Parts: sequence; structure tokens; C-alpha cells
Amino acid sequence: MAGTGVFCEIIDGEVYKYYSEGEWRKSSSGKSVSIVNPTTRKTEYRVQACTQEEVNEVMEAAKVAQKAWARTPLWKRAELLHRAAAILKEHKGPIAECLVKEIAKPAKDAISEVVRSGDLVSYTAEEGVRILGEGKFLVSDSFPGNDRNKYCLASKIPLGVVLAIPPFNYPVNLAVSKIGPALIAGNALVLKPPTQGAVAALHMVHCFHLAGFPKGLINCITGKGSEIGDFLTMHPGVNCISFTGGDTGIAISKKAGMIPLQMELGGKDACIVLEDADLDLAAANIVKGGFSYSGQRCTAVKVVLVIKSVADALVEKVKDKVEKLTVGPPEKDCDITPVVTESSANFIEGLVIDAKEKGATFCQEYRREGNLIWPLLLDHVRPDMRIAWEEPFGPVLPVLRINSVEEGIHHCNASNFGLQGSVFTRDINKAILISDAMETGTVQINSAPARGPDHFPFQGLKDSGIGSQGITNSINMMTKIKSTVINLPTSSYTMG
Repeated sequence: MAGTGVFCEIIDGEVYKYYSEGEWRKSSSGKSVSIVNPTTRKTEYRVQACTQEEVNEVMEAAKVAQKAWARTPLWKRAELLHRAAAILKEHKGPIAECLVKEIAKPAKDAISEVVRSGDLVSYTAEEGVRILGEGKFLVSDSFPGNDRNKYCLASKIPLGVVLAIPPFNYPVNLAVSKIGPALIAGNALVLKPPTQGAVAALHMVHCFHLAGFPKGLINCITGKGSEIGDFLTMHPGVNCISFTGGDTGIAISKKAGMIPLQMELGGKDACIVLEDADLDLAAANIVKGGFSYSGQRCTAVKVVLVIKSVADALVEKVKDKVEKLTVGPPEKDCDITPVVTESSANFIEGLVIDAKEKGATFCQEYRREGNLIWPLLLDHVRPDMRIAWEEPFGPVLPVLRINSVEEGIHHCNASNFGLQGSVFTRDINKAILISDAMETGTVQINSAPARGPDHFPFQGLKDSGIGSQGITNSINMMTKIKSTVINLPTSSYTMG
């Protein structure tokens, strides 16, 4: 169980500790932050409300530890990451329990997230050895006007201290997607987990602690964003920020200064369905993409753009599948579970009310109990409805009927988001041309949007973010190039 067994040292009474300099500590503030169970809407856990002074201490410890870690052999860094991955998967049960209670993730999906996270860490260790184990050798006479009298040795070196801020919906997986690349590259790491998901993240960090990483190298600080949020992101000790979330990321990017940023800030992923599409395939992927984890995914299908001639048939197929989704608590592995907070549920309801007032067709009756919202398909949605543009992050999916592919592409590109999109057609030539025209970081052909596999590039355009993720890209992003130039004497030797 969470907070017991090997995890007993991470909790004091009813409050989970934060992690600094290789130790689990209580905050000097004497205060805590409550984590509310989305299903019961009662406080489930409490974490430390850390102070700005404790942030300073963490940053200083990370800076010192990073210097030694950068000198640690690459094979040794990889060895420790492999060990952490094994421990993480060994203790998947207690971590998954936290995910169920903190963010209402269905039990089977919670287990999958932890296992996937262990696999990601192991792959990162191996990929890091491949990428960082090679440098580049350049000679000067390949550029016009130069003799062969300079040799350049270029290699990748760490940035320093990486601040990692994952979101509530994947607090373990999207944390290790930042932690693994940072560590293999020789950086130190400060993790600020989301409030909902913080306890799962603390359990995950303890797995890295058990693996034997040096003290001060990995740190996890919890607290109120209003008190330590800006202080963390604007801290002079931070050399890189990797953030996944929403609008907060735009504010961070404006305040962070001249440091590398990796930002993934949400999406309004459009699914374009052509008249020649396999409608059964499209319907299955629309339901999977739109309603998995109650639609609380950046890569969820957020709007369906279907050619009018096949709209009736597609909507009927999607409607049939939606009505078969199970609704209830995450402990029962239901397809639709409560959304993460009451404010989220209220926001979703506001979008639904707006659509109703403006004449959208409800394929199911709108139903809500607390944070639990039953899946809802909205047909005949028009561009003047909020749901056509805003990201609900919930189990509500709008369908817009379009007259042409060009109309669908225009709607997709008119969005301020540009994370992913998808197109369903049997014509691969059309699919490639549409993919080229869609202003998104990724386009899926005949499949729902999705992040992964975790080594694939993952990036957004416009308000969906900056920088590219995926294991290889993250390692490269968390390093910089160091060049050493050897200048040869002007005299030369000749053979003969």
C-alpha cells in the first residue's frame, strides 16, 4: 500500500515529506497542501507546503551534486537508471494506488502508466549511451579559404540543473520523461509535481532514491504554486525548464529568461474523416481517442470534422460505441471516471450549456454527479460554439459537419493550438497532402492522436508549445555542444 513498506519513510503522520539532498524532510513552514480524491471529493492525502528558502536550499544542493554527476562515467549513469526502472516496476502497485485515488485514473491504466514509465527510463539509459557516447570530429580545410591546421572535437555536455514540471494526468510517466533524459545527460533534477498526482510522484522519486543516486542530484519539492511557482521558474539556479500543462506554460516562457525551454501546453486535436474512410475504424479510434481517461489527455480527439455525405453513418457508429462505455469509480476500471476537480467539471459543463443554447444536437442526455460526467457526443456543432475551439479536457466530443477537406483543414489551422491531428482515408496520397497542410506537430493517419511510443518525436506548434519531446529529442535538448579546437603549427611535414 501507498506510504507503507519501503515507502514508509516518505510520510510523517498524515503528511508526505519532500525530497532534498537525498533525504525525506518536513517543511519548516509547518503547513501542508491537501489533495482531494476526485471520486469522493474528500481529502485523500497531504503534502508539504515548502518555503522559498527550502527552494533555495534544493537549488544549491542540486548545483553542487551536478558537478560531480557530470564527471560520473556514462555507463554508471545508465546503470543507475536501469536500476531505478526495475525498482519502479517492482513497486507499481502502491504507485498505481496513488494514481487511482489522486487523479481517478482507472486501475488498469494506472498500472500501465507505471510499467510504461519504467520502460521509458530503461530505454533512455540505452539511448543516452548511444547519443552521448559519440562526438564529432571536424577539420578546417572543408571550409573555403582554410588550410588543414585546425581540428575541432565537438561533444554534448549537460546544461546544469533541470526544473521538471509534469501535469496531473500523467504525473509519473511525464515526470520520468523529463527525469530520465536530464540524468543520463549529466544534469541535476528538481521536480515540482502537480498537486493532484504529487503523492504518486513522491513514490516514484523514492524508487530513484532506492536505486542509489548521489545525494542532492534528484530533488522533489511540493507546495502551493502561488508561493513557490514563480520563485521556482524564475530561480537563477535553473538552467532548463521542461513543463507539460496548460496556459501556465505561456506565462513561464515569458518570465524564464534565456534558458532552454521544453513546453507542451495542450491541444484541440482535430480528426478529419473523408468520404472514403473506413468508418468502423474511424469510429473506434474516435471513441478511444476522445474518451480514454475521460478525455483528460492533451492528445485526445477534441473535435471531429466529417464530410457531410458520411456524417450520419459515422455519428451513428460513434454513438453506439459511446453508449457502451462504462461509467463509475476508477477502482472498478470504468471507462469514464470523475474528472480531476470540481472546477474542471464546472468548466466542461459551461461548454455543454453554451452548445445547448446555440442548438447543438445532444446524442445522449447530459448527466453529471459531482465530478463525474457521463460521456457526451455533440452533433451539428457550429464554429460559433465554444466547444468547437476550447479544450474541454473531459468526456465531451463535438462533431462538425464539413463540405470539403479544405474546410476541415481551415478549421484545424484556425485553432490557436497545434499539437496533433488525425485523418481517416483509404487514399494515402490524400492523407500525406492533408498531413502537410495541417499546422500541427504530429498527424496520425488512420489512428487517433497519441503520444508515443515514447521515443517518437512529440511537439506542438502555436500555443501547444515549443521544443520537441521524445527520448532522443529530450536528451539533445538537455545538453549543449562543447567544442575544443586544436590549432596545429603552421609548419608542415611532407612524406617522401
